[in-house]
Amino acid sequence: MTRSFPIPLNALRAIEAVARLGRLAAAAEALGVTPGAVSQHIRRAEERTGTLLFERTAHGLAPTGELMAILPALQTGFDALEQASARLIADEGHVLTVTLGHVSASRWLVWRLARFNARHPEIEVRLLPTDQLVDLARPDIDCGIRFGKGNWPGVEALALARAEVFPVCAPALAARLHQPSDLSNVPVIRDQMTMLSWPQWLAAAGVPDLSLSGPVYTDPALSFDAATSGQGVLLAVGIMADYALDNGQLVRPFRQSVVPDNGYWFATAAGRQLPARTRKFRDWLLDEMGSHSLE
Repeated sequence: MTRSFPIPLNALRAIEAVARLGRLAAAAEALGVTPGAVSQHIRRAEERTGTLLFERTAHGLAPTGELMAILPALQTGFDALEQASARLIADEGHVLTVTLGHVSASRWLVWRLARFNARHPEIEVRLLPTDQLVDLARPDIDCGIRFGKGNWPGVEALALARAEVFPVCAPALAARLHQPSDLSNVPVIRDQMTMLSWPQWLAAAGVPDLSLSGPVYTDPALSFDAATSGQGVLLAVGIMADYALDNGQLVRPFRQSVVPDNGYWFATAAGRQLPARTRKFRDWLLDEMGSHSLE
């Protein structure tokens, strides 16, 4: 259906601004036009309607009774337009909210965000670290970084990185490890929330029946902290351990690794049109994780 305005929208804006501000000059400044343009809009609207809209007074232009009768509806309409345009700006705004796991946040993303900020200083990234699956359709969530098989219902998932998995530990503890069977003689950190499999790695290392024991954690981020502090050997995803490995906080005591079906994915609500800030973050993630890309 085609919308028809008996009075052009720009003229209605001029009428509302003059009624609100009382003077042509003030209305013109608010609208970013000349006083002559505002006066012309009003004159043409009066000619089209056959109605006097303003009266000149000692204090400026005052709305006539006819204009006062419709002014509340006019102002309500412009308030609604202002709110709608503000929502559009918010949709294409500068704040990007990302949900991701605690380990992904603390062991990977926070160490690299400076590079994203340097590339896109206009975007403010807000992290929502949680080990729960957040509803990506929420209006306050732009996207997520998820670990798994990429088959979540109602989610569009783009592959980011493969999950090469191997043991890591503090350097002092690594001195006691010469072959995989030595794991039975040192503490092994068991993370009850992990999706990684010690049996799978032990089988690949040739010691499938090895008995392991050590501290138990229910928070993946705390498991990483425990490994860094020397409490035991942790089975970790390589991309999440990269920073600690590069800085000597952790080492790989063995070269064996496995690549499970799980990987890292860029996740958004299915069917959602991505604003520019989300697309920029997605493209940056693909660049950052390029060396670990899924095959």
